[in-house]
Amino acid sequence: MTMANLRRTQLPDEVAADLRDRILTGQIRPGEFIRLDEVAAELGCSVTPVREALVTLRGEGLVKSSPHRGFIVDELKRSDIVDIFWMQSQLSARLAVHAAANPDLPDCLADLTAIVDEFEGALAAGDGRRIMDSEYRFHRAIHLAADSKKLAWFLVAAARYTPYSLYSEDREWGAQAVESHRRLIGHLARGDSEAITAEIHSRFVDARERLIRELELRGFWEDSPAPAAESATA
Repeated sequence: MTMANLRRTQLPDEVAADLRDRILTGQIRPGEFIRLDEVAAELGCSVTPVREALVTLRGEGLVKSSPHRGFIVDELKRSDIVDIFWMQSQLSARLAVHAAANPDLPDCLADLTAIVDEFEGALAAGDGRRIMDSEYRFHRAIHLAADSKKLAWFLVAAARYTPYSLYSEDREWGAQAVESHRRLIGHLARGDSEAITAEIHSRFVDARERLIRELELRGFWEDSPAPAAESATA
């Protein structure tokens, strides 16, 4: 495959990721039309990858198509966000518990510590891209140690619904993530499954609540009643 072909293959995914992030952070609200030509002009690409991206998002339930009118952002309920983060917390915790049982884990712990050090440096520099790169590499190292490809595949699918841009710009989230990651490394080293699970669930509850607050500030659910509070382990 040539580089040109590779770029054409990746572009719809990149457009989908951009639109998905905007939808999940309330920058594009339910009921709004997404104009293919406007998005293409904004992102500097042709209409074709935008259309392909929207077809992908339609399959994910984030947009719906209207005959002769294009694509419309579909409803996103609070309960949808609760479910999305619950799923991620369950899968992530399960993978981390598997990783703790891996006899080769000690070889990974030093790498995890180094990644958290890089995360902390990126946070001090206010470098959002490096922050999220460190976050990705930290969890990827744990998932590789878990040696459970099927679980990891499901988590990757669920993680698409995480609006990473929201967190990369949140210094409080970053500082808490650094502390949590260091605690998690300790739990992994001791093989403490309960502590591993509780640590990971607490981070997903925090991420969920930050997203819900952001959407509320944007008036995302002005006409919708708030649901009863739930925990990530419910």
